[in-house]
Amino acid sequence: MKTRLLGKTGLQLPILSFGASSLGQEFRKVSIDEVFASVRVALDCGLNFIDTSPFYGRGMSEVLLGIALKDVPRDSYTLCTKLGRYDLNHFDFSAKRVEESVDVSLHRLGTDHLDIVLCHDIEYTNLRQITGETLLALRKIQQQGKVKFVGFSGYPMKIFKSILAQTAVDCVLSYNHYTLQNTQLAEEVIPLLKTKGVGVMSAGPFSARLLTNAPLPAWLKEPENVKAAARAAAAHCTKKGVDIAKLALQFSLANPDIATTIAGSANPDNVRKWAQWAAEPMDQELLSEVLEILTPIRNIGHIEGLPENN
Repeated sequence: MKTRLLGKTGLQLPILSFGASSLGQEFRKVSIDEVFASVRVALDCGLNFIDTSPFYGRGMSEVLLGIALKDVPRDSYTLCTKLGRYDLNHFDFSAKRVEESVDVSLHRLGTDHLDIVLCHDIEYTNLRQITGETLLALRKIQQQGKVKFVGFSGYPMKIFKSILAQTAVDCVLSYNHYTLQNTQLAEEVIPLLKTKGVGVMSAGPFSARLLTNAPLPAWLKEPENVKAAARAAAAHCTKKGVDIAKLALQFSLANPDIATTIAGSANPDNVRKWAQWAAEPMDQELLSEVLEILTPIRNIGHIEGLPENN
């Protein structure tokens, strides 16, 4: 697995990383055997950067990861978790909860340090609290050695510009904004991140199944014309004998300014397949055809979080 440097952190991350949200049964029920197998396959395939959160499975993802990684040498993988979001509508970015959350995550994950901790989905709160309280509390914990690097994650592009105009972070995580259908991250935010030396991570190369052949989830917020165009693009790929998910993943991995792209599954076969796709060349002709199909709905997204943060 190829690696890239994450900003100024010194961390070399695999271009494809393992997202552990699925381990928390966020999308379907999973068995213990699936959890252990998917983590083992991810590490065997070089996806040795693992992203989780106390929100995923309301703690389940962290707990199961801690068990799956129990006998794995700590220096053989890099670990990222988050804080601030604990349920669908439960957010707490207070300094007190920051300290508690880090200690709970350390306990669940069975480790004495976290490589990265991110403030999770900050678009759902007042950004002044993030800069004036949450990140300051995280920096204190960073000085204690419990956390190596800190940053934040979220969906709207506006939050990245707002936070970086007020304070410094080590890295950020964006999702669903560097895909075949939406490249706003590269166009609007990455140039700013590069000037500040902030490490860039991206999640959701399949855009919540939009860029796959799987049935679309009921909670998908994209407009109907976006869904229709994506289905058309998927059908075109199928006619050419290619799974659109393969093209979507390869496209996301190809950007040299994005240190790592995070994809998650509790199905070890999926993880193994993604690692294979990452090593194969991208069909440039098919890419051009698909991008043309998606042109009418390019960069169309949705509102996430507080209106003022979008």
